[in-house]
Amino acid sequence: MLSDPITRATLSAIGHTIGDSLRGYNLLRLERESQLATIVLVHGIAQEQESADTLEAKWLPGLAGGVRNHGNPVLADRLWRNGLPGEISTRMAFYGNRFLTPGAQGAGPGRVDEAQLELMEQLAKLWLTTAAEHAGDDRDRRAAQQLTTIPEDARAMGAKAAIRPALNGLARLRWFAPWGIGLAEKFVWRALSQVTRYFTDDTVRQYAQEQVLAHIGPDTRLVIGHSLGSVVAYEALHHCDHEIALLTMGSPLGLRTVVYDRLRPQPVSVPAAVTGWDNLVDRDDLVAAHLDLAPFFPPAPGAAVVPVTAEALDNGAKPHDSTHYLVKTVTGGIVEKALAR
Repeated sequence: MLSDPITRATLSAIGHTIGDSLRGYNLLRLERESQLATIVLVHGIAQEQESADTLEAKWLPGLAGGVRNHGNPVLADRLWRNGLPGEISTRMAFYGNRFLTPGAQGAGPGRVDEAQLELMEQLAKLWLTTAAEHAGDDRDRRAAQQLTTIPEDARAMGAKAAIRPALNGLARLRWFAPWGIGLAEKFVWRALSQVTRYFTDDTVRQYAQEQVLAHIGPDTRLVIGHSLGSVVAYEALHHCDHEIALLTMGSPLGLRTVVYDRLRPQPVSVPAAVTGWDNLVDRDDLVAAHLDLAPFFPPAPGAAVVPVTAEALDNGAKPHDSTHYLVKTVTGGIVEKALAR
């Protein structure tokens, strides 16, 4: 029966089909495995003109530098040495491209509706309130104190007019001085709009979290989230089954009305997969707002892990800069501890 040519042709076709399917499966498996990382990095606001590759090239030297400053040059060399990534796999979860204006490849926020503008106004006011209470520069504190209340005549003209005084006030704080007034206003608008879009556009939210989860596997030890990236990492880890450590830097997770109350899932708790959560903050970092996250995030049911915030850092003239966070000795210690488990 097997000598029948039609049967042989049929079996041959079936064999080719199975072979092609197996090759396709293996390619997909290898592609998936190549994306997995020991350390996953999650960037923050205003990175839409970057890519995963360019951000890795910026973050990895700082990551290795923190470990070296902590006193472990051998481990530092395994992360980054002589301008090249080391043997420890580290990948950037990149979602900034979702904030580019469609068809323009620019950095604009696209169309922003009234509800989004109102949320942007709330966030701007919270940042001004933080500056009024915690800014290290006396001039910033005084200026922010005068701008925390939106004039009623501006509010009566609509959400876009209402946000303008807060936008102008933030742009004039010395915190944004490195950009200059013109660029500072654009940066503030981008930052406000991107945080708002994350919480109001489920396609952006889902895409960002998928980029994080795509790099997490059984051998992943640490996820590092900076700025808005700490929010993305936190929410993504609620969908993770692998035990993992979390490091947040300059995190807005404690901003009550704008961020905290909009987190998913509710009620808020530490993700069950997280075996340790370290939080780093510069006292002058307006984005972070709250120095200690522990009161906001109870342990997962049956667990005891809560966020542990180190003593406030000094990041100099750039309190929110990711590299300034990464190179700190305390950061190196956190990375070393996560990789040792």
